[in-house]
Amino acid sequence: METVYDFTLPKGLVDNAGQVHRRGKMRLATARDEISATRDPRVLSNPSYLTIVVLAQVITQIEGVDFITPNLIEGLFTADLAFLQDMYQKINDVEPPKMRVVCPHCGETVEAPINFTMEG
Repeated sequence: METVYDFTLPKGLVDNAGQVHRRGKMRLATARDEISATRDPRVLSNPSYLTIVVLAQVITQIEGVDFITPNLIEGLFTADLAFLQDMYQKINDVEPPKMRVVCPHCGETVEAPINFTMEG
């Protein structure tokens, strides 16, 4: 079973010297990763920070970077953050919850994802 996955950021992390770092590795998340992240003081004061803390734990490498920290993840371009969030969901098989619904037109029962964002 593969537990570490390579990635290439769409934009890349720009360091203080202006160099762009795009390649890295992400490992599968553990229950400990998510539990410990919920106890982080930054997450307790701002729940949306959970993503930042979890990604800092599961990203094991970004080329040319010594340490992966939440501050480093905060400095990513939004396109790169969205890319990493999507990758996290895919490699950890995080699927949106589904429910059985009945089509009002044909009466067919199907499973449909629950959309919590109220978009689309």
